[in-house]
Amino acid sequence: MADFAPQARQSQRFLLLYALAWAGSAIAYVPFLTILLPVRVSNLAGQGADVSWLAYIAFAGAIAASVGNIGFGYLSDITGNRRGWAWAGLLLSSVLLVATGAATGLGSLIVLVVCWQLSLNMMLAPLAAWAGDTVPDAQKGLLGGLLAFAPGLGALSGAAVTMNGLASADTRLWLVALMVIACVVPLLVAGAPLPVMEAVGAVAKPDAQAAKPQAQAAKPQGRDGVVLRMWLARLAVQIAEAALFAYLFFWFRAIDPAVSDNLTARVFSVVLVLSAPAALLAGRWADTRNRPLVPLVACAAISAAGLVGMSLSRTLPAATIAYALFGLATSVFLALHSTQTLRVLPRSDRRGRDLGVFNLTNTVPSLIMPWFTLALVPYFGFSGLFLLFAALAVVAAVLLAPFARQT
Repeated sequence: MADFAPQARQSQRFLLLYALAWAGSAIAYVPFLTILLPVRVSNLAGQGADVSWLAYIAFAGAIAASVGNIGFGYLSDITGNRRGWAWAGLLLSSVLLVATGAATGLGSLIVLVVCWQLSLNMMLAPLAAWAGDTVPDAQKGLLGGLLAFAPGLGALSGAAVTMNGLASADTRLWLVALMVIACVVPLLVAGAPLPVMEAVGAVAKPDAQAAKPQAQAAKPQGRDGVVLRMWLARLAVQIAEAALFAYLFFWFRAIDPAVSDNLTARVFSVVLVLSAPAALLAGRWADTRNRPLVPLVACAAISAAGLVGMSLSRTLPAATIAYALFGLATSVFLALHSTQTLRVLPRSDRRGRDLGVFNLTNTVPSLIMPWFTLALVPYFGFSGLFLLFAALAVVAAVLLAPFARQT
């Protein structure tokens, strides 16, 4: 019976299984949205119209992701069943991912991407809330570092499936779906988190009025300001990240027309893989020093410097180096921000819903970024766009700096 008593720390086994599942979540969307979808759009629309069509698809998909993440997060709150919703989302999103290969027109592709985004967030929202239910504050930096491996593995999967001669366009989608299933299923089947002291009863359905005073008492006064600043700071950084996520291939090709999709995937994956150890070290430092926001401020400032370098790049090597600086800093920022957000959410019984609201910082940029791109790139090129994003990264650092020394 002692094994089931509330613990001060979550088991390493569960943290690793959760990190693997989160990596599977990244594999579900990184290769598709960065490489496979842009290539598919280029084949259907032709060069010249591909940027516009990708913007429309990103816009529709972001709306679906926003609605889906809040809705399914809230449903997992009120049902108290994170695992069941994640199972349903995993199965549906895998089927719909493969189905996008059957799209013969841009209209049908948009419909499939919207449905895929909804089902993907049926899996992502409960998984994100599950971390808040089970991982105490003292391990959130470590968890953030472990989650930083997810984008790199997602990018590596993109590099793998786009290797020359490995697979056809349709087979690539099947390979991605199988990799996702292999990563997520172990957590859903064998994930058995210890009941930790800070998370006991988090997924039960407590009386809202009884739970609210307790949740408010557990949060120091002044946290509302931190929540808003963290939301805005992530939004600012995510706008830049979303642009590079969708348009990295097009930007590299604008600098050097000989750039291939596999080269883009390899650069993207190397940067993200290198960012994972950095995030792990930064997360451990934040835990041991009890300074959760200091790494976020530093990373936002470095991201701004990388974006300035990108705006000035005129050769592929210079562009790659500048992108590496931006990508490393941004990946660390986003990984650590995701877990440190769990510290300041006001109610544990509505964690899924509240994380869905925070997820708007991931999806709203996809609504904003295409119009920035369409408005600025034709007149100022990507350089003007990157300078705007650099200013937003500076804003993110300024927003969080006043709280960086607080525990």
